[in-house]
Amino acid sequence: ICSYLDAQALGRLGQVCRRLRFLSSRDLLWRRIARGCLNSGFTQLGTDLAAGIPVKERVKVSQNWRHGRCRRETVLKWKRKQVAPFSSVFLMPWMELDGEYLYLSQAENIQAYQLCPDGMGLQRHPQAIFSGHQEDVCRFVLVNSHIVSGGGDGNIVLHKIHGSYSVKFSAHEQEVNCVDFQGGLIVSGSRDRTAKVWSLSAGRVGQCLHTVQTEDRVWSIAISPLLSSFVTGTACCGHTSPLRIWDLESGQLLTCLGTDFHRGAGVLDVFYETPSLLLSCGYDTYIRYWDIRTSTRKCVQEWEEPHDSALYCIRSDKNHMIASGSSYYGVVRLWDKRQTRCLQSFHLSSPTSSPVYCLRFSTTHLYAALASALHVLDFTAL
Repeated sequence: ICSYLDAQALGRLGQVCRRLRFLSSRDLLWRRIARGCLNSGFTQLGTDLAAGIPVKERVKVSQNWRHGRCRRETVLKWKRKQVAPFSSVFLMPWMELDGEYLYLSQAENIQAYQLCPDGMGLQRHPQAIFSGHQEDVCRFVLVNSHIVSGGGDGNIVLHKIHGSYSVKFSAHEQEVNCVDFQGGLIVSGSRDRTAKVWSLSAGRVGQCLHTVQTEDRVWSIAISPLLSSFVTGTACCGHTSPLRIWDLESGQLLTCLGTDFHRGAGVLDVFYETPSLLLSCGYDTYIRYWDIRTSTRKCVQEWEEPHDSALYCIRSDKNHMIASGSSYYGVVRLWDKRQTRCLQSFHLSSPTSSPVYCLRFSTTHLYAALASALHVLDFTAL
């Protein structure tokens, strides 16, 4: 009988007595409700990505995500990078979350900060620093306790988190704008208009397996969860689609996504939810949701940034929620795929303007890296 109750009814049932409170708090009863909530830790297929956290608590916090109830804090600040005696530029940070640690690129290094128990702050000093680049780190990924980074020096560096093992090799003639790492293979994209596949198998570490001529600058790249293909997002300065899928084994073009991109509609970030579902965003201000099973000519859903800003980064909970970072005033937006308009927005850099270069979130916190600060939104604080 309890399995047919909604969240409100289950909450009222738990107020009757201690026994019913215990019964009504079981994860089994809340799982169905949680799968329909925003960022509750369940994927579309029902996989639990946040095992260990009571499902009832996740449903409660999910309501804060939906209504935009959170506490904001700036947990880390840094200075501009000096490039000449009287000039400076902002850093373009990238980050990854891994359990109790947040990894953040700052200039040519990647620093590992331990999160405070409440998730709001960071330990003052980094627990580890991963170096190896002579110029700024453009992007990096964290997979299976390994960090793979691409830098402005054209090199790719591989670090093992727990140990001193590292590998560095020259990858491209210009900066490595994007990398991904899965199944013992690295894919990289560069301003030199190529994407490359690299081996990390024993005896072949750093060996280039394929070089793909994209005929355009590559801004984003991602390997399919099936490890059979990879997608590239390019600057869209030519006559081909900026979103193309390539065979990982042969390096041959498999398909192009979309036909109505305008010149300059470069794709700055891509994210695989499943082997057939893909999100993209970029300079044309749209978030696009692709289902490769149904059509490669047109996306199945799209959402437009309300203020006509480029979208620098995107992430999803692999279910209903999407988070995006805009190019002006540090605007982070939350979207519900079941709705056509933005659900919530947060301005993190007013009155000065800064893009949101990268964002990551858990079921309780969202972290956003801007030009000179790292911000966190705590959705459990209320």
